[in-house]
Amino acid sequence: MNSKQKPHKIIYRYYKQGKQPMKKLPIGIQTFRKIREDNYIYIDKTKEILDLIQNYEYVFLSRPRRFGKSLFLDTLKEAFEGNKDLFEGLYIYDKYDFPRHPVIKISWAGDLKSLQNTKNWALLQMRFAQESLNITCKENQDPSSCFGEIIRKTYQKHGQKVVILIDEYDKPILDNLEKENLHVAKQNREFLRGFYSVIKDSDPYIRFAFLTGVSRFSRVSIFSGLNNLVDISLNPRFAYICGFTHQNLQNEFKEYLKGVDLEQVRKWYNGYNFLGEKKLYNPFDILLFIDSGYVFDSYWFKTGTPTFLVKLLQEKGYNVLDFENLEVGSSIIDSFDIDRLEVETVMFQAGYLTVKEVKKRGGKTKYILTFPNYEVKTSFNDYLLTYLTNDTIQKERIENNLYDVLETAQLDKLKDVLTSLYASVPYHLFVRKEIREGENYYAVVLYMYLAGSGVDVYVEDTTDRGRADLTAIVIDKVYIFEIKMEGEGDPITQIKEKKYHEKYMNYPEIYGIGIVIDKENKTVKDTIWEKLK
Repeated sequence: MNSKQKPHKIIYRYYKQGKQPMKKLPIGIQTFRKIREDNYIYIDKTKEILDLIQNYEYVFLSRPRRFGKSLFLDTLKEAFEGNKDLFEGLYIYDKYDFPRHPVIKISWAGDLKSLQNTKNWALLQMRFAQESLNITCKENQDPSSCFGEIIRKTYQKHGQKVVILIDEYDKPILDNLEKENLHVAKQNREFLRGFYSVIKDSDPYIRFAFLTGVSRFSRVSIFSGLNNLVDISLNPRFAYICGFTHQNLQNEFKEYLKGVDLEQVRKWYNGYNFLGEKKLYNPFDILLFIDSGYVFDSYWFKTGTPTFLVKLLQEKGYNVLDFENLEVGSSIIDSFDIDRLEVETVMFQAGYLTVKEVKKRGGKTKYILTFPNYEVKTSFNDYLLTYLTNDTIQKERIENNLYDVLETAQLDKLKDVLTSLYASVPYHLFVRKEIREGENYYAVVLYMYLAGSGVDVYVEDTTDRGRADLTAIVIDKVYIFEIKMEGEGDPITQIKEKKYHEKYMNYPEIYGIGIVIDKENKTVKDTIWEKLK
């Protein structure tokens, strides 16, 4: 396929040839009715909806941003409002009677940078609910009181239990996690605790409640008393409740992706794992990749710069090499606590890390986390470098020089590149002593530059004889890096004796690279290299 061929031209070709028009790309559309009535592609999630309707009452779902949570919520709304015609041809259509229930839908999509703004937004949502349900609140100045009144009066008026759908339940907190705004996050948390307690107190009038967000706050901090709220975020039954599978690309998006290298698409965007058998794509990436004319870019990453997260990483002194293979317990990924923010929790729940493997240790479950895909790994490291160097032009020049040297195997130039590379990120920026001293600092900075420049890089690459510090693959060339402090042995000899290179013998060219560090001056004393194949 011509890389510049725009999707609307493909649709026009179908009209001209007299074929049934292709379904349109639902970019930015979160309204189920519009998707169904206006011929947009819809990935059928109604099997999960039927399961929820038949077997659950109070449900919570956490997914990263731009993952399709809002559309799923709106689809639930249409199902509970009994709009059966919209579901014709979908899984649920002939398996559910579609009885009508009044629905209260709340979205926290406004400006929530102060407690007063949050209360005002809550009042606005209550006004929308009153208008849609033809209900009037007497307590129209207090959001929590009005919320409870709407639920009770709606039940009395319609004679049917109420459905409550809450989108971005945690946004009033997440919008205020910067240090200067943390007091607002805590104020909003207290407000939300009271607001959501209305759900618990209104149990006799509620048929179903569904809350979505990015983070998984503990029940104690937000949902005090709502003990029957079921978290399905990592329930394998609901692993595919949001997002696209590779099979979806091959089926529903088949006409749009003819001639596209789907394995390259998989490398860039696939990889999210919510404990299902298949890994997932973020829908936003796929839709914009197609719409752009099939240009690979970091579409999802660019929708939210992780400045807060990078500051947290620096404050905690985190070693980014750990993100390649990070082992954590269930308590780390389960609960978000603004009084004690954990890097691993934020990285996982925000979508920068995903589950690579699940292990059982005795009676405990351990999760191995990693970057989900090429987009996130490359973009995150590149962004981190930009933050640390505070000089985008210099950073990009070093990345380009590093890539060029490796692409062309002009390794005599590598020492100069590495010297400028390490000078751009001074060791004193890392607060943890174990990173500042020894080989760790040099491995961390080189890894960030390799990953940020788009190179396939592997940390502590394991063989049956040991682990290489870093392995980088640039097109058809493999580079095995070993970093040594001066006087601690010959790195090339170690690479050869340990046979780190043998697992890559299917590549045309393999190089061993030793980086020798001057202990006193903390500079690159020498680079040694040898072509191993």
